[in-house]
Amino acid sequence: MPNLISSYVKFIDGITSIIGKVTMYLVFVMMFILVLSFVTRNIINFPLIWIIEMAQFTMTAYYLMGGAYSMMDDQHVRMDLVYGSLSEKNKAKMDLFTSSFLIFYLIILLLGSYSSLIYTIETNQKLFTAWAPYVWPIKCIMSMGILLMLLQSFSVFFKDLAKVRGLKI
Repeated sequence: MPNLISSYVKFIDGITSIIGKVTMYLVFVMMFILVLSFVTRNIINFPLIWIIEMAQFTMTAYYLMGGAYSMMDDQHVRMDLVYGSLSEKNKAKMDLFTSSFLIFYLIILLLGSYSSLIYTIETNQKLFTAWAPYVWPIKCIMSMGILLMLLQSFSVFFKDLAKVRGLKI
């Protein structure tokens, strides 16, 4: 593969690896928030109005920022009716075919998330709850997560293309 593509794959895989490993710790943050919710609501009898939404935001960030890492590590879910019996080269061909649909989907999703982020910032949007947090931080994380997954999809596409051609990256 050309040096530019090899450099792209290594760069994106490096960024995805760092962000994915940092994102893994959000599970512990969410667990802490939920334990704090239990303690304040049931033991101290002082419920916090922000705690459940913060847990939801943390889970959303975990899910969106971890998608690219699971894709890089090849840990995402597949329907294994035919795929498992294919050779490595044919699996790569199948992945090239399905990656084109994924990339198209992620581009549409990224455009939608970007326009939603711009709308949220322009209107100073808040949630309609007692806490009423601003929505732009989670929308920003959503756009970054989708962008990272799109960039990782191109990286996986190039890796599969190299497998089909019998090359190494």
